[in-house]
Amino acid sequence: MPHLSRVRLCSEHYPTRDCYPFNLPLFQRTASVDLSAPVTLFVGENGTGKSTLLKAIARRCGIHIWENPGAARLTPNRWAEQLYRWVEVSWVQGPVPGSFFAAEVFREFAELVEQWVLSDPGQLAYYGGKSLVSQSHGQSLLSYFRTRYRIKGLYLLDEPETALSPRSQIEFTRLVAAMAGAGHAQFIICTHSPILLACPGAALYSFDRPSITPIAYTETEHYQTYRAFLADPAAYLDGGEARS
Repeated sequence: MPHLSRVRLCSEHYPTRDCYPFNLPLFQRTASVDLSAPVTLFVGENGTGKSTLLKAIARRCGIHIWENPGAARLTPNRWAEQLYRWVEVSWVQGPVPGSFFAAEVFREFAELVEQWVLSDPGQLAYYGGKSLVSQSHGQSLLSYFRTRYRIKGLYLLDEPETALSPRSQIEFTRLVAAMAGAGHAQFIICTHSPILLACPGAALYSFDRPSITPIAYTETEHYQTYRAFLADPAAYLDGGEARS
């Protein structure tokens, strides 16, 4: 059962329509997004607003976004971080805890866990029983996912496939499907992975259209591009014009 049923974009109250992300047509033309599926996948080109909306949902739900305080800001203004103020979420049976995952800060998180373990070795039990930093990046990610997602909650992930091999992406997709199917976990994920996009029972939304729109797996550009490339790599790599 999903924990969130819907997110609404209150475009009528936006403070500006001249700055990102409020100037994106899809944020102006999308009234709401149905989140009633146990797994919702956001797909689209970079810069279309997927991650921005995902973070806004997290902030509106009171979910902490782990960030490196020393990292340089990529946006020249704070509007993207403030989008959550004009987002409304509908809970099914009241708020639940959750987490936000982004691959670029996971290594720092793993090193912090390692410091905790020095004073409390029992902490490792929450992360698979093995040091996260002693494993490869992909292995440590899967160890974290396997333990964290057994807990009831709302889980938002920004491109989790980044450090995962194709085989690990398949394993991760199976894990997401199993945890969502068990009824305790709901996932909202931004992804470019055609493997993850194939997650059974997932609802897919395209950010490449004038509004955020449901899309079938085989209609996504990611699926079509990968399928065409694997069928004829030379068409893409030998100087010929790429075909879709």
